[in-house]
Amino acid sequence: MEPPENYSTDTSFAVPFEDAQKIILRWDSTASEEARERMIFDGDRQEVDLYLQAVDEIQKSMSSTSISSDHHDQDSNDNKVTSAIQIAMARLEDEFRNILINHTSPVELDSIIISDRASLNHYTSSVRSITEFDQEEVRRGGGDHDDGLDPIQRADSTNSSASYRSTSSIREIDLIPLEAAADLQSIAKRMISAGYFRECIQVYGSVRKSALDASFRRLGIEKLSIGDIQRLEWETLETKIRRWIRAAKVCVRILFASEKQLCEEIFYGIGTAIDDACFMETVKGPAIQLFNFAEAISISRRSPEKMFKILDLHDALMGLSPDIDVVFESKSADSVRVQAAEILSRLAEAARGILSEFESAVLREPSTVAVPGGTIHPLTRYVMNYISLISDYKQTLIELIMSKPSTGSRYSGDPTTPDMEFAELEGKTPLALHLIWIIVILQFNLEGKSKHYKDASLAHLFMMNNVHYIVQKVKGSPELREMIGDDYLRKLTGKFRQAATSYQRATWVSVLYCLRDEGLHVSGSFSSGVSKSALRERFKTFNAMFEEVHRTQATWLIPDSQLREELRISISEKLIPAYRSFLGRFRSHIESGKHPENYIKYSVEDLENAVLDFFEGYPVSQHLRRRSQ
Repeated sequence: MEPPENYSTDTSFAVPFEDAQKIILRWDSTASEEARERMIFDGDRQEVDLYLQAVDEIQKSMSSTSISSDHHDQDSNDNKVTSAIQIAMARLEDEFRNILINHTSPVELDSIIISDRASLNHYTSSVRSITEFDQEEVRRGGGDHDDGLDPIQRADSTNSSASYRSTSSIREIDLIPLEAAADLQSIAKRMISAGYFRECIQVYGSVRKSALDASFRRLGIEKLSIGDIQRLEWETLETKIRRWIRAAKVCVRILFASEKQLCEEIFYGIGTAIDDACFMETVKGPAIQLFNFAEAISISRRSPEKMFKILDLHDALMGLSPDIDVVFESKSADSVRVQAAEILSRLAEAARGILSEFESAVLREPSTVAVPGGTIHPLTRYVMNYISLISDYKQTLIELIMSKPSTGSRYSGDPTTPDMEFAELEGKTPLALHLIWIIVILQFNLEGKSKHYKDASLAHLFMMNNVHYIVQKVKGSPELREMIGDDYLRKLTGKFRQAATSYQRATWVSVLYCLRDEGLHVSGSFSSGVSKSALRERFKTFNAMFEEVHRTQATWLIPDSQLREELRISISEKLIPAYRSFLGRFRSHIESGKHPENYIKYSVEDLENAVLDFFEGYPVSQHLRRRSQ
């Protein structure tokens, strides 16, 4: 389009009203097809400046018409000015939208490498009894990439240590080029001064919200209600929680922070808190969508398997809190800050509640079927893996767990609750006391389960296995060992050793009793003084008892190889010398009679080898094989 006739393009001079009106009307998209097809800000800068000066002149004319003395002329001028302003504002609104759309491009999420991924890896492959992690299928494609990975997964799969943009702190990026932002500001000033504030921020908000929605989709943030989230299976939610934690860091520290920066670039100084209003117009909906997910988790039904993901969410949100306060610092953003703080509080309360419910579940776990072979009970593995994971979250839980556990005492007289005296554990944190209490109630439950074994020896072996496993798990976790303390660890060690001693007494006292001298000597006899019939009966009894122990206890299981070997050695140290001595004293009496092989069935070496069959967890041949003569 050509400038008005006789008009100079020297922008240092004001545009006369009549020329300004002609410029405005020439760009009226409702009256001209050429005006509809062309955008002013896509063209020559002189044309842009000319149009903006025309708008300025029309706006100045709004006040000057009021001093006209001719009421007829004043009405006529008012109508002209009002019409020109309306046409100009409609045009500027279109230009504003067009600049925003043309200069809004997808955020380069592929370049955002999550720098603090290690904080998400609390779980290890050794705790599958608690929960399993499965990689979530990619729900949406990402740009031009065809590798099947979304930006977060692609960033996680890289081996590069360099990062274009970290999410460990606020990192604004330029969402729109500075030149375009300057044009948007020049339009926004004129629209707002003309009273078109609402139209301006509505256009701005709609375009920028669409850009945020696109980034949300690429981050895997779905539009789900709190009810939708709570109806999902926990296994599905675990994957979504991991995704949410990573995405939330990108949203708060990069996307929302950058939207705030853009609003300040365009709207700062135009009017009171207009930049805040535009920012909230853009991000309030997406922010609510983002935090609704964490809110749904915080108020969901509690169960032990949710503890660690809830703590992950709590830690992530706690880490984001200072940045949320910075990004949403304005009065108009109070609702977002309050929502985040309330979610954090509910997550903390959920963690405390789950720990309490877990303690009750361990105490009341009702299974009555004895595990075969006296091996480690699944409850023991589950509980110890669980509290090992709790110790991994020590720093968080020490801050959250402020009260001691509700325990029994030796004076309570309640047979359904074990004793625990805090005086013996002075100086421990409340969290440490809770962990010790869990071990106490686990042992209490196990002692009840041991009573389901009909064989007392097997009951003692069961307790030995399980308490030994508890000790090993404590020793294997530096954090757990530090909280439990060496004093209590020694107490636990003493318990499994006592169980081992009780097993040996229950099994071997009666066997070794066969190898005593009492009852074999005949007083006043002219013979050697040994009753051969009593001696033969003694050998037969020993053989029968040892064969039964061997047959039975070969099927019992001690999973820990070192403990298994130690107990075998302890058995051999008592059995072998006693048998060797007994054999040495009385062998000649048997061998001088008929069929000595029926009574002295085993050599010392045979017994040594037979002990090696014990606690392997599978049956041996019905009759103990004689491995040597």
